Amino acid sequence: MILFRHELRRCRTAWIVWTAAISCFLAISIFLFPEIASQTDQINEMFSQMGSFTAAFGMDKLNFGTMTGYYTVECGNVLGLGGALFSAMLAAAMLSKEEKERTAEFLLAHPVSRARVVSEKLLAVYAQVVALNAAACVVSVGSIAAVGESVPWKELGLLSLAYLLLQAEIASVCFGVSAFISKGGAGLGIGIAVLAYFLNMIGNIADPVKFIKYVTPYGYCDGSEIVSSGGLDAVKILIGAAFAAAGVAAAFIKYRKKDIS
Repeated sequence: MILFRHELRRCRTAWIVWTAAISCFLAISIFLFPEIASQTDQINEMFSQMGSFTAAFGMDKLNFGTMTGYYTVECGNVLGLGGALFSAMLAAAMLSKEEKERTAEFLLAHPVSRARVVSEKLLAVYAQVVALNAAACVVSVGSIAAVGESVPWKELGLLSLAYLLLQAEIASVCFGVSAFISKGGAGLGIGIAVLAYFLNMIGNIADPVKFIKYVTPYGYCDGSEIVSSGGLDAVKILIGAAFAAAGVAAAFIKYRKKDIS
């Protein structure tokens, strides 16, 4: 697992910066909750007059004056979009950076198969995604307790699991893309994550294209649906798992045959 540990060290600074930034935003959002809760009536009335914008973020199905509703909207967007961007950038560059940084010849000259290279790099991606989510969950629980609110354990657990699966799916797809490119791919990864995010917003607003929510991983991370149903949508998760498996399979197949420049 030398390559696995090497990748963790190699990406350590980026992981620390992204984790600190996301955790900081989560903590700030939660510490603002007491002030927001004192103005619940005005805020809910304002949201009720915002039409499609309210539906796009699922605020029409949640009570913004409760910690569960507030966390689902505010912190969910921070963790969902921020975590997805980190996962996408990390995975999209994981294989391609060897060519971009001119280290592929040194790496592949060692007695290690390309399949093992892909495997250990993929494990490094997943390990960092899991660690980021674990840190974010700890910060969220600590911040909620610090403001004197009871922790909504079930909802928090379901939302954390959903966003972990979201980030793992996006990372898997971008990891597959990484095997086909040779110029880093961070920008492409950001594009994939942002596209998935806005597709879900479109699905929330327009009924004729609701099926889009089965394509984007944000479809099973809809906090309003998770809170109201008390669980995750198994069908959407299975579709997401299929996309993730396709991305990983593409990475193994392409990289084993790729002509490294």
